Amino acid sequence: MGIPYFLTAWQAMARAKEASLRPEEALARPERVGRLVSASQRVAVPAILALLVLAACKKENGFVPLPPAEVGVMHPITHTFAPYIDSTGTVVAYNQVTVMARVQGFVQQIAYTDGQQVKAGQLLFLIEPAPYEAQLEQAQGGLAADQAQYAFAVPEYGRQVELAKDNHLAATQEQVDQWRANRDTDKGHVQTDQAQVANASINLGYTRVTAPFDGVVTNHEVSLGQLVGEGSPTSLANVVQLDPIYVTFNAPDQRVQEFHLALAKKGQTAISPNAVTVRIGLPTQSGYPYEGRLDYVSPTADQTTGTVMARVVVANPHHDLLPNYLVHVRASAQVLAAPALFVPNVALGTDQQGRYVLVVDKNNVVQQKHIETGQEDGALTVISSGLEPNDNVIVTGIDRAVPGNKVAPQPVPPPAS
Repeated sequence: MGIPYFLTAWQAMARAKEASLRPEEALARPERVGRLVSASQRVAVPAILALLVLAACKKENGFVPLPPAEVGVMHPITHTFAPYIDSTGTVVAYNQVTVMARVQGFVQQIAYTDGQQVKAGQLLFLIEPAPYEAQLEQAQGGLAADQAQYAFAVPEYGRQVELAKDNHLAATQEQVDQWRANRDTDKGHVQTDQAQVANASINLGYTRVTAPFDGVVTNHEVSLGQLVGEGSPTSLANVVQLDPIYVTFNAPDQRVQEFHLALAKKGQTAISPNAVTVRIGLPTQSGYPYEGRLDYVSPTADQTTGTVMARVVVANPHHDLLPNYLVHVRASAQVLAAPALFVPNVALGTDQQGRYVLVVDKNNVVQQKHIETGQEDGALTVISSGLEPNDNVIVTGIDRAVPGNKVAPQPVPPPAS
């Protein structure tokens, strides 16, 4: 509509003033004003009147600043911390053996249930013992006969020696020599028979296949009545010891060197009691619920991986850890423990310059501090440098904290752990 439109509006207001109407009355009763203007001008009158009413208001609008954003702050946490090695480990059976049939025969009895927990010496398989019982009795009979012959040959040789000394009943030297040979031969027969008896007894013992140690027996690999041990030993089953159990892992050789040097200053080694604490956790678990004892560190390093193999003994009464499981391992040297500063992981940020935290200064202004971080300890992270113990670190409301802006800091209690 252009300039004439606004001129018409002003003319309408002038006519309203001439009619002794206040602006608000003119807005409420546009029909009176309408009579003072042409029909083509009436459309713009209500809008213009509204603008004029607002302009007539004597109150002035002003900018009201927003209050400072509230943020939660806390001082860095100080507590003793021992550097650690994180690695992936493998569960290894403490003992594991394949039970073999060492004599030939038919399986007469399978004396366990697959997967059963057994004790050392408990019967697992019985191989037909009758042939071996007969062999033992035969060997024992031969031994008894030769022992009797030897028992006669010994005194007989003594008599021949005495006769040879007697001038009236002289025995020839040839007779003496013959009885000495008889005595020694009979003695040899007795020794051979004793070996045969021992061998027959051992073979009879092999017909009873027992558990060599406490453990769990796997499923049987042969059937009842099957011929085993024909030509070579036959695998019958496996016995696995699960409590305790081993966990092996590889540690970076540089960290191992640090541990060794620190322990050497204390007159300890890695396998000394309480020198190194090792904790283990399954991938399906949070944290490290199992604790182990370091019992072996390889005397050589792997040049290819730059690591050293170590082994831990872990109590496993409920068989939670099974051979060939992959587990998380954390090993820490208590001798290296020292006070350290920690902040919650949620307080850490990252930019092109590295890690940083936001702090509130004495004027309640947000400042950005770049820091050097160390290892994590649960929900906390070690701060190696860049932070002071009395700094107020922002831990909540970080998204409302802008460096250079004022905030309203509220103390937040440290985490429980």
